[in-house]
Amino acid sequence: MKMYQDSIAVQSEGLHPTFHNITAEIKEILAKSGIKNGLLTVYSHHTTCSVMIQECSHDKTYFGLEYLQQDLCNLMEQLVPTCRVENQYLHPGPKHIEFGDSVGEPGPWTSLNTDAHLRSCFFGRSESIQVEDGALDLGEFGYVYFIDWDQVRGRKRTVKITVIGE
Repeated sequence: MKMYQDSIAVQSEGLHPTFHNITAEIKEILAKSGIKNGLLTVYSHHTTCSVMIQECSHDKTYFGLEYLQQDLCNLMEQLVPTCRVENQYLHPGPKHIEFGDSVGEPGPWTSLNTDAHLRSCFFGRSESIQVEDGALDLGEFGYVYFIDWDQVRGRKRTVKITVIGE
C-alpha cells in the first residue's frame, strides 16, 4: 500500500462565492502518485470552504459562475443569507472578534462570514473518489470543485490531496 500527498493553491475573489474547477490538477496529482487503484481524497482545512463533485453546466453568468453554481448560490442565499451586518447571526461574538484581532485579522469585519461557515457545514469539506486503473471514477459528467463561500475578502486557499492505494 502506497500513500502520496500534494496540494493545490487557489485564489478566491471575494464579494461572492468562488468556485474553482480543480479536476485537471487532481488528475495530474494522481498521475504523479503512480497509484493505479485506491482512493483519492480532496480536503479543505478552511472552515469556510467546501469540496464538491458536480457536473459542469458550461453556460456562465456575467460574473463567471456556471449556471448550476449560480443556482446553488441562489438556493443558499434563501437558506443561509449572506452576512451583511454585525449581529445578523450570533457568531461572531465579542470573544471571537478579540481572538481574530489577536491573530492578525485585518479588522473585525473579516469575521462577518458566518454564512460561509454554515454553508460549508451543508456541503462538507472533503470528497473521496475511487481510483480505478489510474483514473478517477467521477462518472460521465463529474468534475471536482473547491468552493470558497467566504465573500468578505479574496485570499489564497490550499486544497489538500491524499492518494492511497497500489
